[in-house]
Amino acid sequence: MDDTRLDRLGSGKYLLVTSFRKNGTPVATPVWVVRDGGALGVWTVAGSWKVKRIRRRPDVLVGPCDVRGNPTGDQKPATAEIADAATTARYRKLIARKYGVLGRLTLFGSRLRRGLDGTVGIRVTLGE
Repeated sequence: MDDTRLDRLGSGKYLLVTSFRKNGTPVATPVWVVRDGGALGVWTVAGSWKVKRIRRRPDVLVGPCDVRGNPTGDQKPATAEIADAATTARYRKLIARKYGVLGRLTLFGSRLRRGLDGTVGIRVTLGE
C-alpha cells in the first residue's frame, strides 16, 4: 500500500468518492475525509443513496477534489465498507478535530436533526 497516497488523501479537505448504481453508472460525491490508520474514514447520512450503493457494491473510486466535487487528482480503486457504531463515533471525533468549528457545528446540527443513528461512517481501503 502506498502510505504517501494515503497521507495525501487523508490530509486533504475533501475526498471524491465514486460509487456505482445497479446499472454501473458512476456517481461521484465530495465528502470530508479523515485518516483512519491504514485506511480513510468519511461520515455521511445513514439513509443516503451513497450508503445504499456501497452496501450493494463496495468497490469505489477515490481521489482528491474541491468542495464542488471537481477532481484535483487521479481517482484510484478502493473498497468501502459501512462502519460500526464505535468506528462512526471515532470518525465524528476526528472530523471535529480536523475541521474545527465548522466540523463541530455540522456534527451538532446533524445530531439535532437525525440523532446519532442518523449518520454512519464509511471506511475506505485503498487498492494496491
